[in-house]
Amino acid sequence: QVQLVESGGGLVQAGGSLRLSCAASESILNFVVMGWYRQALGKPRELVATIVFGGSTNYADSVKGRFTISGDSAKNTVYLQMNSLKVEDTAVYYCTAQRAGVPASWGQGTQVAVSS
Repeated sequence: QVQLVESGGGLVQAGGSLRLSCAASESILNFVVMGWYRQALGKPRELVATIVFGGSTNYADSVKGRFTISGDSAKNTVYLQMNSLKVEDTAVYYCTAQRAGVPASWGQGTQVAVSS
């Protein structure tokens, strides 16, 4: 099973930026789709963004125009560039990787905290 390791979280002021990284233990091109989800305290996990390599990207309405998902197959890494951060973006962010026909794999999460 693939190992996914997130990094790049931290504390930032509203309006600031962070870039999250998700390093995979194998080629990211092995996956049908990869993405980022987040879970705020007391709330369900929600989709942030997904990427199909050589295909499309998809974003939650709440992050469109502010967040960008991308991948670097040479580094086996998926990124989430987060700009114009808001307090409501505070959450644990999880990376996920999906192969056809099997349950998705998840990383351990990285905490993002945005202060006002």
